[in-house]
Amino acid sequence: MATNLTINSERLWDTLMDTAQYGATPKGGVRRLTLSDEDRMVRDWFTKACEAAGLTLAIDTMGNMFATRPGTDPNAPPIAVGSHLDTQPAGGKFDGILGVLAGLEAIRTLNDAGYQTTHPITLINWTNEEGARYAPGMSGSGVYSGELTYEQMMSSADKDGAVFGEELERIGYKGTEPVGERKFAAFVELHIEQGPILEAEEIQIGVVEGGQGLYWFDGTVAGRDSHAGTTPMTHRRDAMMALAELALAIEEIALANAPAAVGTMGEVAVLPGSRNTIPGTATFRAELRHPDGATLTAMAEALDAKIAEIAARRPVDITLDMRWRKDPVTFDPRVVEAVAAAVEKHGLTSKRMISGAGHDAFYVASLCPTGMIFIPCWEGISHNEEESATQVDCAAGAQVVLDTLVRLDETL
Repeated sequence: MATNLTINSERLWDTLMDTAQYGATPKGGVRRLTLSDEDRMVRDWFTKACEAAGLTLAIDTMGNMFATRPGTDPNAPPIAVGSHLDTQPAGGKFDGILGVLAGLEAIRTLNDAGYQTTHPITLINWTNEEGARYAPGMSGSGVYSGELTYEQMMSSADKDGAVFGEELERIGYKGTEPVGERKFAAFVELHIEQGPILEAEEIQIGVVEGGQGLYWFDGTVAGRDSHAGTTPMTHRRDAMMALAELALAIEEIALANAPAAVGTMGEVAVLPGSRNTIPGTATFRAELRHPDGATLTAMAEALDAKIAEIAARRPVDITLDMRWRKDPVTFDPRVVEAVAAAVEKHGLTSKRMISGAGHDAFYVASLCPTGMIFIPCWEGISHNEEESATQVDCAAGAQVVLDTLVRLDETL
């Protein structure tokens, strides 16, 4: 019976540890960049696991993978569950893949019990969620939703010049199904929180009600190379010092919109890279985030004003290229309440939350009822080889996934 379905905690944990070998790092983390050989290997593992579970696998032209368990009603749209298999350059064992493997465990549990859902259940691996190799992130789901263009992603290149479309074909995971053709009744995504709140408050499950907006931008500061010993301070056009001011400006803008706002300059390069040469060029990648769209726009406008002020005073030229804007998302109340009911059923502690990180669910939410589930992670650390979650918490999250899928099957 549906009320007695219980996931296999040991099996789930074993799959998490098994898949961590693909791209394993000496420090215990995972480096599995999108469309790398390591990505191909874990996709191969996923393909075999889905086939063993009796699922029918389809792949679209973005490399998104859809593995479906049939329902009793062939006309019912599938209920989807999943996340992503790619990682950051120095990532962990749980970010993304927990949501995929929890969905697999839910399906395995249904199989073990011989339980038939009315709707088909589709397990998804979305391509390039992290955006570490190819920007922007969440591009598999973004193209699926129509908010990003297929042509843009196919032609995008990584820092070494490798083209997305060519790499997708190289690893053998460019499918034939048109992107966005497949439709769903609902989508559920489990993820580690990637923040410290659940662990600090000793809460087992985050019931996610929505996600904050993101604004990614790249920039260049152009000054003038000159001799560090002979150029007076008043005659310098120092790109590095302008960049330092800009980094602090991003921090100040985020603090001015606290506590919800965050701002980060995460990548910089300064040239020509000599101790005794004043840097003439600096490039950077940065972002702003806020759960309110109007406030996010105001933050971006404040940054533009600060850039103009810094450029005039230094003097340098600062150019900004907006790479990605994703407005805040509100998840469907039907899915949110299905998650909350599953939590209550098992007597788990919970907290209603807004996601600070971006997830594939943000894009899928524009097309079907969508929701997310969070579990705690150690000290809130993610995008780090030290990322960790307990077997107990992973099992609790997977159990909530299973019960949410069953409840949605009964109510949608």
